[in-house]
Amino acid sequence: MKKFAIDINCDVGEGIGNEARIFPFISSCNIACGGHAGNEESMSEVVDLALEHGVKIGAHPSYPDKENFGREVMDIPNEVLIQSIRNQLQTFEGVLDRKKAILHHIKAHGALYNQTAKDGELAKTYLEAISAYRQNAILYVPFDSLVANKAKEMGFKIWYEAFADRNYNEDLSLVSRKNKDALIQEPKEVLLHMLPVIKDAKVKTVSGKFHKIEANTLCVHGDTASALEILMYLSRELPKHQVQIQK
Repeated sequence: MKKFAIDINCDVGEGIGNEARIFPFISSCNIACGGHAGNEESMSEVVDLALEHGVKIGAHPSYPDKENFGREVMDIPNEVLIQSIRNQLQTFEGVLDRKKAILHHIKAHGALYNQTAKDGELAKTYLEAISAYRQNAILYVPFDSLVANKAKEMGFKIWYEAFADRNYNEDLSLVSRKNKDALIQEPKEVLLHMLPVIKDAKVKTVSGKFHKIEANTLCVHGDTASALEILMYLSRELPKHQVQIQK
């Protein structure tokens, strides 16, 4: 019987405070760098936990917008956004250096992540901001998105990401959090949502149709109310379906 392996990541350092409980059940993490949440103290604490649990460490930059938690598109000059992202990453790198920790990946947060998937100019701006990391960090990006395709052209190493606790529209965008169908919070439903992605490279959209998707990593949001319950359930159930979490 064919066996599968998948990375499971979680957005952390965002003020929820559940990292110590969820880290035993994930294999990579995306640590808020101060744009939408977080500061040097929170980064330091979460990096320590990641090192303790052998979890791959990622930076999670965003629009500089703590007021809206980085979930609203900001109309700011490109140079301002580039400088903000670089400042966030520089601060995060300082923490990693002090901890002798290695940056594994970069994943944009919230509106920046979603908008670079469909806005080519913003994708170019984002990739310019992180160009210094092209050789030594993987970029987590949505499958077949503008940012993914541009990143490949520019020589970035990429992992396709899919979302375990979010529903998809027909165009593979995420259902808006303003919609009641946006989140999947029941652990059994999350598992059923994930298995076709892992095994068959397809995802069921809110309309009930299946669409092709590829994923190297699956995200469970740390601020989903049932995140810990979901992750504990997946750690028990995935091996029963010949799926190992890839540490």
